[in-house]
Amino acid sequence: MPDNRLIDELSPDDQRPLRPALAKLLKEFHGTFDDETIEHFLVDSYDRLAASSTTRSFLSVLSERFARERLGAMTRVAALTKGRPGVLFLCVHNAGRSQMAAGWLRHIAGDRVDVFTGGSEPGDALNPVVVAAMAEVGVDIRQEFPKPWTDEVVRAVDTVVAMGCGDVCPIYPGKSYVNWDLNDPEGMSLDGVRQVRDELRNRVQGLVDELLAFKS
Repeated sequence: MPDNRLIDELSPDDQRPLRPALAKLLKEFHGTFDDETIEHFLVDSYDRLAASSTTRSFLSVLSERFARERLGAMTRVAALTKGRPGVLFLCVHNAGRSQMAAGWLRHIAGDRVDVFTGGSEPGDALNPVVVAAMAEVGVDIRQEFPKPWTDEVVRAVDTVVAMGCGDVCPIYPGKSYVNWDLNDPEGMSLDGVRQVRDELRNRVQGLVDELLAFKS
């Protein structure tokens, strides 16, 4: 859950770009969460992303997206029936394997599965070689960004797929846990990343077949 900080507690320079983001979230989640809860999630998302970011250029935009994802996860937790299966892909930096797996899952399953990603030690940006390798097969992940896993997201999903996050991977009762032993694409050539990409596609296809067969 987020810390109980509000925008007014941030510096004026940090507050300024977040206020338009807060206005959007308040409108979007009006009637689902109270205003203070929404503000807490936005500020906490900002703090978490700022901890691993080397630039403030897009931090407010990414914080808005991160907060929206977390609030959306909260609605799944609160729902009496989730309707769609939810999957969380975890790796260390959330910049390579987990992002490729999520890209494949969205590509293959569309809106039949809710997809989340996270990292135990999030990086500053996606691995550009990973982005290029996915683009080769028509999967655009350029708009994704590294972020930490959060409590509400883990609680919202049915399946957690771990790829090298080790002992810090979150363990919650009632979840299905899968461990995929795959090489980290960090530092790999494009050819090496292609091999990881193709292996991930096969594994994600198998996961989709299991999830949707279970739901049918």
